[in-house]
Amino acid sequence: MKANYGYLDGSGEYFITIDTDLCIECSHHGCLEACPKGMFAVIVDDYDDEVAEIKEEFRKKLKYECAQCKPVGERPTLPCVQACTPGAIEHSW
Repeated sequence: MKANYGYLDGSGEYFITIDTDLCIECSHHGCLEACPKGMFAVIVDDYDDEVAEIKEEFRKKLKYECAQCKPVGERPTLPCVQACTPGAIEHSW
């Protein structure tokens, strides 16, 4: 299952998608430490699996909270995406 966290407004779509089927495979959840804002948390889902999510307080301001990792010019691989060894994290913008 893919869980989408974020919002849509007049300037665009700002979603972080976490593929929970892939996230289950991760034993270390490197995204927790990789995000400089601490936006990720690990929860137990409805199937008793540990998966990452975006904390509620960040979901409506992702564009601004992720800005330090997304320079205007050439973008390096995002820290959260790089730390996610199963490849479960995607950004829509």
